[in-house]
Amino acid sequence: MRPFSLDTGSASPGTSKQFRQGTHRVATPEQTLERVQRLMPVMGITRVANVTGLDTIGLPVVMVTRPNARSLAVSQGKGTSLAAAKASGLMESVEAHHAEHITLPLKLATYNELRFRSPVVDVDRLPRLSVSLFHPNWRTLWVEGVDLLGAGPLWLPFDLVHTDFTLPLPTGSGAFLMSSNGLASGNHVLEAMLHGLCEVVERDATALWHVRGAQAQAATRLKLDSVDDAGCRQVLDLYERAGVAVGVWETTSDVGVPAFSCYIVDREPEPLRPVAVAGGMGCHPSRAVALMRALTEAAQSRLTRISGARDDLHRKAYEAAREGVAAERLRKRLAEEPAVREFHQAPHHDADTFEEDLAWVLAKVRSVGVSQVVAVDLTKPELGLPVVRVVVPGLETTHEAPGYQPGPRAQQVMRGGAR
Repeated sequence: MRPFSLDTGSASPGTSKQFRQGTHRVATPEQTLERVQRLMPVMGITRVANVTGLDTIGLPVVMVTRPNARSLAVSQGKGTSLAAAKASGLMESVEAHHAEHITLPLKLATYNELRFRSPVVDVDRLPRLSVSLFHPNWRTLWVEGVDLLGAGPLWLPFDLVHTDFTLPLPTGSGAFLMSSNGLASGNHVLEAMLHGLCEVVERDATALWHVRGAQAQAATRLKLDSVDDAGCRQVLDLYERAGVAVGVWETTSDVGVPAFSCYIVDREPEPLRPVAVAGGMGCHPSRAVALMRALTEAAQSRLTRISGARDDLHRKAYEAAREGVAAERLRKRLAEEPAVREFHQAPHHDADTFEEDLAWVLAKVRSVGVSQVVAVDLTKPELGLPVVRVVVPGLETTHEAPGYQPGPRAQQVMRGGAR
């Protein structure tokens, strides 16, 4: 496995950010598209569809299809321009393809067999299924990653890395929670790594925020008129013109990396066109980028339901939209719950290089007792598109995933402890 380098010394200028419009990248969306589009047939990507016009908001959203996918056959992308949305959707499809077709060496062993001959991740801090079958003599597949906190190579359960959900599942499945959490792609491996790590921190922060209770959540609602980022203001203006009500809550946890959750709903009920409540999350060292991700993901989520093309949408989601109970509940909450938090109160870090950003986030997760941050490089040399899976033992995972059970951090919050 190729070693990761986080050297930020003066001998190297670092990996600088070349694009800063709503996100931080080493290349423009147009450059990303030029690089990826020629490889679409190899990865089974057959179509990129602009679905923006199916909604009234006007924020660019696309859907990308891979008919023979081994997980989701439809990916979504969003952005402040159509090129950015296409790049977003294509890269999401790229990372899914890579995680479905992993060709790295695997080991079939029990934890007790493996731990005496290879360095192994702290399995006691990994997210398990509520009906987990794991025990130290449970035989399962393992894959090698690298600890970004400096401990070197580490083996971790394959379930936490792959997204090949075709049946039968790989040998030894049924112990750990399988999801796409921490799976990320980028124009550079450091860009992908930062994206994956921020997603893991985001899911942890969101899970903790959801178990805080209504009173604690209310204290985190963001004053939208305090947002001073021009890009975020443009997206908020799009919602306003479309008659869509927006609620944003700062979900930043004790980790201290800016995180937000956004929920949107039609300001007035539309009986002939009921649209479900939609939400989005975002996390990034820059509070403006974190908020932009939450705002744009909410619009993407809403259009995903409108288009109806994503293969994990269930009938009950549309039944709930037709009934309108959740929509009325959100309208009531937005009308009665005061917004109290200023945008500038959120933490903020904006370095010139990805090395600096990544080192900052790693220091933040280490400060809450995290001792391992494992990255598995899924990049295929023949394609040259950086894809990484990041796993952080000890942080909470996707709280909405089937089989999720609260970990120690969520349990502490549920007992009344602050995070």
